[in-house]
This record gives sequence, C-alpha cells and structure tokens, in this order.
Amino acid sequence: MNKAARLDVRLDTSLESLLRHAPAEAGDSVLATVVATAGSTYRKPGARMLIRPDGSYHGLLSGGCLEADLLLHAREVWKTGIARAVEYDMRGPDDIVFGIGSGCEGAMRVLLEPLGPGSAAAIALRDAARATRLGRCVSLMVVHESARWALGTHAGNAALPPPLAAASAEALTERTSRALELDAEGISTRAFVQFLAPPPHLLICGAGPDAEPVAAAAVALGWVVSLVDHRPAYAVAARFPGADVKRADARELRSVVALERCHAVVVMSHHLPSDLAYLRELAYAGTPEYVGLLGPRARHQRLVEELGSTAHTLGPRIRGPVGMDIGAVTPEGIALAIVSEIHAWLAGFEHRRP
Repeated sequence: MNKAARLDVRLDTSLESLLRHAPAEAGDSVLATVVATAGSTYRKPGARMLIRPDGSYHGLLSGGCLEADLLLHAREVWKTGIARAVEYDMRGPDDIVFGIGSGCEGAMRVLLEPLGPGSAAAIALRDAARATRLGRCVSLMVVHESARWALGTHAGNAALPPPLAAASAEALTERTSRALELDAEGISTRAFVQFLAPPPHLLICGAGPDAEPVAAAAVALGWVVSLVDHRPAYAVAARFPGADVKRADARELRSVVALERCHAVVVMSHHLPSDLAYLRELAYAGTPEYVGLLGPRARHQRLVEELGSTAHTLGPRIRGPVGMDIGAVTPEGIALAIVSEIHAWLAGFEHRRP
C-alpha cells in the first residue's frame, strides 16, 4: 500500500476564475497582475484581475480602492497595445498623492498587459490552468520592468532568455514563487516568478441530494470536483455542473478515479455497504491523506469495526463526522461545514474537534 502524502496545492484559484469569465474574443481586455507588494495589501503577488473595455472587471486586487484608477491605466494599454506597470503606495501621507485614501498601509506594483486570444499571456494562463487541473505543477514568468525584454506574462517552459528560463526552473524545483532582479551589462530587469501548484481536487463518494451543495461550494471555489456513485438515478452529470461524474461500483474506485491526484475525499453515499467498500478502496490506495466520513459517530464506529484490520491502514486520515461544528442543520450548512474543514486542512490549519 502507498503511504499517504500531502500533495502540493494552490488555494488561490483566481486564475481559474478569471479564465472562466474571460470572453472568447478577449482582444480588448487587459490583464492586471500584482507583481510586488510591501506592507499590508488586500492581495499578494500573483493575484490577477480582468478589465474589460466597458469598464467592468472580474476579480479584485484591492477592496475596491484601486480598481477605478487601474481602469484609467488600462485604457492607455488598449490604445497603445503596450504593457505597462503602475505603482501605488498607500502608506502614511503618501496615500494623499493618489487621492485614494484607503488607509491600507501598503504598497503595490501592478502590471497591465493586453489579453488577446493569441497573446503570450493568454496562452500562458490557459496552458498553466490546463496543466495544474491535471495535477501538474508549473511556473509563470511575469516581466514587469526591463529595457531588454518585453513586459508581460510568459509560460515558464517557453523559449525564455537563459536567465529567465533558469529562474523558472528554479521556482519549480524549490516549489515557491519569488521576485527576480537581474542586472546584465548595465540593464536591469525585474520580474515575478510564480510557482503554481494544482488547485484542490475533491472526490465525493456518493451523489445523493446532499452531495449537490458540497460539489457546488467546491466548484464555486475553483476546485476540481469528481463524484462517483453506482446508482443511475444519482450519477447524473446535469445535477453537478462543473464536476466530473462517474457511475461505477464502489469496489471499482481505484480503477475509475486517479486517487493520487485527489487532495481530499468525502464518503457520503448513505449506503452502508458502499461506504464500507469506498473506505476499503481508500485504505488500499493509501491516498488521499484527508478522508472525511459523513454520519454520526455510531455509524463511523460501525464502519471501522467492519473494516477490521484494514481500518488501521486508514489511521489518522479518516475524519468523522466530517465537517466543522458550526451548528449546521441544512444540507447547505452541512456542505459549508464540510468544505470549510477541508479548506482549513489544506491551508495547514487543523480543525480541533471537541
């Protein structure tokens, strides 16, 4: 059996959200990316926002303090087709210069660039989202100051100049994002190298009515969601928009789902033999590390007893009853409790049960 290990994960799924809302003909849209910050800021480097020519936008880089001013700069990018970086310093009296008066006590540098269908940025973002959805880690290179190379977002595996290519490879090796400053022949270059892990992949074993709000909440967060159920009346894709639904017997779980790509699983079929089979399959697979079990403690204990020695291989991976104790009484509230606990666990905040 495989040893469970916590996979790399990215909780900031604004990239996926942006791409879902980007128009197919995004020739006039502008991509705004936070490339550097100091002090207290609403978003951190790597956060992105889409600005449309009608003045609307998707995503936020501040709590609404900077978006109107960013629109003015975006209009210049539309006119010229040339990327540009803008800076905001909202620390102390300098905030008055911008007339924003946010009181955020932070500074931010933002790169604005055209997001045309064939642009380097559009290609890099879509390729990155596709790769991470498949469970791979990638890097993005965002050049925001240079007299040598064009400003903009590039895929880390693109034909980059050697210094940038080396920095992208290093980001993947070290599994971390970082600021990059180069000085070659008296020409300085500043860039942000972003390491992108896969978004959370949640597997739901059981597609009953109460699984719908769980899947909907996870999809809304930009997570990858898979569901498995053996019942034809439940395993219906139309009931779970944005999720991958498979009809299969619980004993076939390891053959129908790539469990090694899943970050967490919730077993909630309300069918005791199926839940038992799911838990046995998850024990044999050794992954994912988080296994949530719906139902009261008595049911949890009964399943553990029926698993026998196999239960020991699940060890601390199994959590039941799944979900934070928030006093939930509705299916939607229970879904919130479940997804909240998984989110906290993915972020490294273990939920303390009473």
